[in-house]
Amino acid sequence: HLYSGKPILERGGGFAEMLQAMVNATLQGEAAAHIAEDRLEGISNKLNGYTDKTVVSDAGQLSIRTPRDRNGDFEPELIPKRQRELSSGLDKQILALYAQGNSIEDVRRLLAQMFSVDISAGKISTITDQILPVLQEWRTRRLQAFYSIIYMDAIHFKVRHEGKYSVRAFYTVYSIDVDGKRDLLGMYVAESEGANRWGMVLQDLRRRGVEDVLVFCTDNLAGFSEAMADVYPATIIQKCIVHKVRNSTRFVNDSDLKKVNADLRSVYTSENLSAALTAFAAFKVTWGNKYPLLIESWERDWDELMAFLDFPPGMRKMIYTTNPVEALHRIVRKLIKGKAAWVSDTALMKQVYLSLMHNEKSWKKNAYGWKTIMRDLIKTYGDRITKHLD
Repeated sequence: HLYSGKPILERGGGFAEMLQAMVNATLQGEAAAHIAEDRLEGISNKLNGYTDKTVVSDAGQLSIRTPRDRNGDFEPELIPKRQRELSSGLDKQILALYAQGNSIEDVRRLLAQMFSVDISAGKISTITDQILPVLQEWRTRRLQAFYSIIYMDAIHFKVRHEGKYSVRAFYTVYSIDVDGKRDLLGMYVAESEGANRWGMVLQDLRRRGVEDVLVFCTDNLAGFSEAMADVYPATIIQKCIVHKVRNSTRFVNDSDLKKVNADLRSVYTSENLSAALTAFAAFKVTWGNKYPLLIESWERDWDELMAFLDFPPGMRKMIYTTNPVEALHRIVRKLIKGKAAWVSDTALMKQVYLSLMHNEKSWKKNAYGWKTIMRDLIKTYGDRITKHLD
């Protein structure tokens, strides 16, 4: 086979034949050893034919003959009776490929190319379903009593629901705890955004042990403020400045946009709330007549937009934008590029979870400069924080 110049690991290649012979010989040896042990213990037993099956290996599919004994108590160790894989690590390969956004058919094709194995779609689906108990345990795990910051946002996917494809809201809850460690607290799927949906998410956090949150950072989520006031009334809401600037200036004339953005920047980069009010008053004088809806939009959300100015500089950088959760969503959005829709909410949740866990190092890390930030927060909030310190 080597002299022929063909790949050693191709389907039906020379190495596959050698491996198959070796496995069958090993199983024969295991059975012979089992019979010998029985005889030493005075138990009458002998070989009684074979059970044929096909197993998957890195070298391709192998035809395996598992020996049987007359007493029926021989249990092969190399390939147990119901196992259809020769310790090839294919389960891990399948999960890794699925986590990268590949469909089940894509996974089948890639496995055939890489390992010369043919695995059915049903088998691949069964392997990926192994993650469901782990996912459920993760989604219901006990959380910490206190979080310094929680970022909340939603993105949208097409999912088959009740016989037709519809857009589903996918909620993400991303956090920084009292020690500055980032973590993903939960993911939720629903048919739309709204106060009721966010209320359910907040109630789930409460049920899983979250007693207090210092700051919630959000985009301009519909109904979120009302829902949060019912569950965490002492928590401060900070709406994302970056999203607000982008959304409120959508209809500003191109010729004015650069100047409007510069004037808005002078508002939200003010040293304190008093200076921000002065800067905004000047902004209204300059642009109020031409862009009244822009002014109205900022006045309506003023308290939740400027909440970060009550915090020390280090904390301000952490909460004035929802960029941290947006970075998390960029990992998830890589799935969207090659995936038009999911067959169910469960399929969506399973693949997103695998994708995020596969890329855990990119989002599960400590916040920069957190010790300095925490010293400043303790000065202001005292026992509200210190009672949660170990």
